[in-house]
Amino acid sequence: MNLDWSPEEEAFAAEMRDLLARELTPELRAGAALATSVYPDHRVSMDWQARLHAQGLAAPHWPPEHGGHDWTPAQFYLYARERARAGAPSIAPMGIHMVAHVIAAFGTDAQKDWFLPRILSGEIFFCQGYSEPGAGSDLAALQMSAVPDGDDYVLNGSKIWTTHAGEANWIFCLVRTSKHERPQQGITFLLVPMDQPGVTVRPLTMISGETIQAEIFFDDARSAKANVIGEVDRGWTVAKYLLEFERGGAAHAPALAMRVDALARRAQATMAGDPVFAHKLAKARIRVDILEMIELKLLSGAGQGESVGVMASMLKIMVTELAQHVTELACEAAGPAGLAFQPHAGMPGAAVPAHPPPADGHVTGAPWQAIAPLRYFNERAGSIYAGSNEIQRNILAKAVLGL
Repeated sequence: MNLDWSPEEEAFAAEMRDLLARELTPELRAGAALATSVYPDHRVSMDWQARLHAQGLAAPHWPPEHGGHDWTPAQFYLYARERARAGAPSIAPMGIHMVAHVIAAFGTDAQKDWFLPRILSGEIFFCQGYSEPGAGSDLAALQMSAVPDGDDYVLNGSKIWTTHAGEANWIFCLVRTSKHERPQQGITFLLVPMDQPGVTVRPLTMISGETIQAEIFFDDARSAKANVIGEVDRGWTVAKYLLEFERGGAAHAPALAMRVDALARRAQATMAGDPVFAHKLAKARIRVDILEMIELKLLSGAGQGESVGVMASMLKIMVTELAQHVTELACEAAGPAGLAFQPHAGMPGAAVPAHPPPADGHVTGAPWQAIAPLRYFNERAGSIYAGSNEIQRNILAKAVLGL
C-alpha cells in the first residue's frame, strides 16, 4: 500500500486549503472551536452549509448528477483532512450524509428530483426517526404504525433520542406497515413532514443540560405513500444501507488528530511537567495514528472498488471510544476550573434552558477548561448511537470471526 500523495493530490489539497481559508469566517471558526457537542450551533452549521453549497462543496460525495463530484477516494479523504485542519464546523449529517444516500440509491426519479436539491440547499432539514422507547439497539422491535388510508399512511407511535427534531421540517422514519414472524419484515422506510397536525416534539434535557434531542409523538399524523423509499415492508434493507454511512466511511482520524494536538497545546498551562499525563497523550496519538492507517487502508481498497461493509462496525467502535477518551483527557487537564457547569462559555448544540448564564457572563478558567466537561457528557452518547458498540462487536464476532 503506497501512502505517499501524488503531486496532483498535493495540489488538490492545497486548492481545498486555500478555499477553506477564504470561506471560513471568524464566527464559523468560533462556532467549531466552542462547540460543546458533536453538533455545532444550528445557525453556524447551516451558514457553513450554505457557503459550501455556493462553492459546490456541500456534498461532494453525492453522485455528480445530483451535485456531487467524481473525485477519487484520495481526494475525498484529503478534503476531509483539510476541513479538519482548517477548524471548520461540521454539517448536520442526517440529511446530506445519511438519508440523501438512501434517496439516491432507492428513491424514484421524482423523489430524487424533489428532495435532493432541497437537502443540498438546506430548505429541507431532516432528523432521524429510528429508536423508540422499546426499540433501541434492538431496532427491529419498533412498533410505530403506518396504516394505509387512500393515498396516505396514518401514523401512530413515537420516536426517541431524535437529534435536532426541533429544527427539522422532515423526518425519515422506520415504521411498521405489517407484522410477521421475523420482526425485520414488515418495516417500511418513510419520509414524513414534521410541520403538520399530529406531530408533537418534546425536548429531552441531556446530562450536558442541552436539548439537542427530543421525543416525537405521532397521533394520526399523515404522510403520502409517494414518500416511501424503496419497497413497502422491505425498509430493513434500506435502513441497513443507511447505517453504513452513519457508522463509517468518513475520515475521522484527521479531526481526532487536531483535537489531540489542541489538547496538548492547552494542557501545557495546567499539566506541564506531568509525565503520566504526557504518557496518556502519547498513547492517544498512537491510537489516532492506528486509526489513520486503517482509514487509509480502506481508502486504498475503495480505490479498487471494495466496500467498507462490516469494517464500518470496527471504525464506529474505534472512532467513538477514542473520541470519548480524548474528552476524558481534556477533563483531567482542565482540573478544578472544569468542575463548574458553564455552558455559556461555549456554543452549545442546542438551548440550555435550565441553566441561564450569569448576568456578568463570568467564566471560571479558559473557555476550553469550561467546556471540557460538556464535551465529555455529550461524547457519552457516541458508543450508543448508530447501534451500540456492544452490538457492533457482535456483528464483528459473527461476520469476521464466525462466532
